[in-house]
Amino acid sequence: MVWSNWFLILYLSWAFFISNTHELQTYQAHLLLQLRKHLEYPSQLDTWESYNGDLCNLSSTLYMGIVCEDNVITELKIKGDKVVKVSDFKGFAIPNQTLSESFSIDSFVTTLSRLNSLRIISLVSLGIWGPLPDKIHRLYSLEFLDLSSNFIFGSVPPQLSRIVKLNSLTLDGNYFNGSLPDWLDSLSNLTVLSLRNNHFKGSVPPQLSRITTLTVIALCHNQLTGKLPDLSTLTSLHVLDIRENKLDSELPAMPKGLVTILLSNNSFSGKIPVQFGQLSQLQHLDLSLNHLSGTPPSSLFSLPNISYLNLASNMLSGSLPNDLSCGSNLGFVDISTNKLIGGLPSCLGNMSNKRAAKFGGNCLSIGAQHQHQKSYCKVANVESKQSRGRIIGALVAVITGTVLVLMLLALGVLFLCRRYCPRRTLEQNTFSKVVQDHSTTGVSSEVLANARFIAQAAKLGTQGAPVCREFSMEELMEATNNFNSSAFMGEGSNGKIYKGKLVNGTNISVRSLTYLKKHSIQNLKFRLDLLSKLHHPHLVGLLGYCIDNSEQDDMKVFLVYEYVPNGNYRAHLSEARPEKVLKWSDRLVILIDVAKAIHFLHTGVIPGTFNNRLKTNNILLDEHRIAKLSDYGMALITEEIGKNET
Repeated sequence: MVWSNWFLILYLSWAFFISNTHELQTYQAHLLLQLRKHLEYPSQLDTWESYNGDLCNLSSTLYMGIVCEDNVITELKIKGDKVVKVSDFKGFAIPNQTLSESFSIDSFVTTLSRLNSLRIISLVSLGIWGPLPDKIHRLYSLEFLDLSSNFIFGSVPPQLSRIVKLNSLTLDGNYFNGSLPDWLDSLSNLTVLSLRNNHFKGSVPPQLSRITTLTVIALCHNQLTGKLPDLSTLTSLHVLDIRENKLDSELPAMPKGLVTILLSNNSFSGKIPVQFGQLSQLQHLDLSLNHLSGTPPSSLFSLPNISYLNLASNMLSGSLPNDLSCGSNLGFVDISTNKLIGGLPSCLGNMSNKRAAKFGGNCLSIGAQHQHQKSYCKVANVESKQSRGRIIGALVAVITGTVLVLMLLALGVLFLCRRYCPRRTLEQNTFSKVVQDHSTTGVSSEVLANARFIAQAAKLGTQGAPVCREFSMEELMEATNNFNSSAFMGEGSNGKIYKGKLVNGTNISVRSLTYLKKHSIQNLKFRLDLLSKLHHPHLVGLLGYCIDNSEQDDMKVFLVYEYVPNGNYRAHLSEARPEKVLKWSDRLVILIDVAKAIHFLHTGVIPGTFNNRLKTNNILLDEHRIAKLSDYGMALITEEIGKNET
């Protein structure tokens, strides 16, 4: 009897396990079919519909692959055939090249993010178009992301920095524009960063040098300008590819472990650093099509592993030593189209099947064709020296003039400060005088005069964050179950807070405030609009608001924020819950995040936003323990409430 009971228990457990496994697989299979529908039924995925077995067991092909572990999908690779690129892509669907006009990248990423166990995603040449949605960060397990050869445009969403496990980020061959992200150092496990063939502008952010795990940096075929930062701290870096940009600085020091350096077709100037001749692992070096000058270091040619060396089309001058030594692995050398003089070293002149050398377009005395007269290179060298002298003289004049101007400005500012010091309080309270109660335009003369603030707020509002929307009371009632006590999260100095869930599945938090009717709703909406434009990875985002003026004297104002699930910082400091107490290293990271948020509030908008209620209760942690500051900028709203109550 006892044995029969044991067999019954084992059988029921086995049946329950099989049932749950089948249900899980059915759900994931349904999501895969939804993705196929979003991608408009590419032929590469026809087998998904006709296959009757477990999709985890489906054989991978060159164009499709699925890998599962413990009955969940961990790897998804799909490669399409939409590889034709256009130079004048305007951000709209193109027949036979992109997916259709009805395609929604937002819906596609929403479905994809439900497969939140994915560690590897490769979606290449599928015609995906549109700006990459912020919700990509929901794929918190992601380690490898490749969205190459699509039609994705706009900026790289900052929420991508929350995927802390990300190891490889490849967005080649798209239409991303704007500046390179300055938050990339948040991805502390990143080894491969490949953003080739996009439309990025601006400088290479110095934060890149902090990602010590990087092995590959590929930023070629963009429109980057300015200085290339010192990357010598990246001791693991093997490949640096920044060809075909507009960088115009001198060459910085390089990591000693580099194997490939490709910097051609930029505007680099100055001499080739001697340090380049100490890169013992270097195999490929391409510095062609720049403005480099001086004599190239002899040690470049004799590096133990160098096989490809291209110094063509620069302004290199002087002569190479006759006893120049070439490395045993050196197979190709190009020093053509420079200003080199003297003889050609024997290791470059002896043509053989082992080594090919190009040296035309110089003034070398080798009696061969395709060489200029010596006077050409000498004149060029003299002109170069004179040009450098003129540049130095101009710099001295500019620096001297700048110092004088700054001194005059300092004296002027000191005079004005002394004369207009009593007005300082008035100028610092621009926020509090946004709109007069009887205003018909909705904007006071003080704000209209402060064009810097208007311009900066407009700029912040266009950085890809959702526009602040006005919710209906019915929406919030439904989201919070009529503000049921089960949704109540607490009450602070700024009203009650409730948790809710919108119809589209977005979790929200709702703060309730009381506002006197005698003040302008237009004024209030203007203030809320200003507050909604403060977007930062470490600020709790304001999604919208609802104004209920159904009561006689008062009106209710509901502020709708993104929901941050992991509680406040204070709860993680208490020893009453040892399992939640943060380590010192975690606390330091959180405080650095908060400091970034405060720095943005003080300097990221003009005038700065102060009085931001910096308390441990107002520092919230998301699911990855990334800090977000709440209650910031509330002085914009509560200031008027305080006046009404006096």
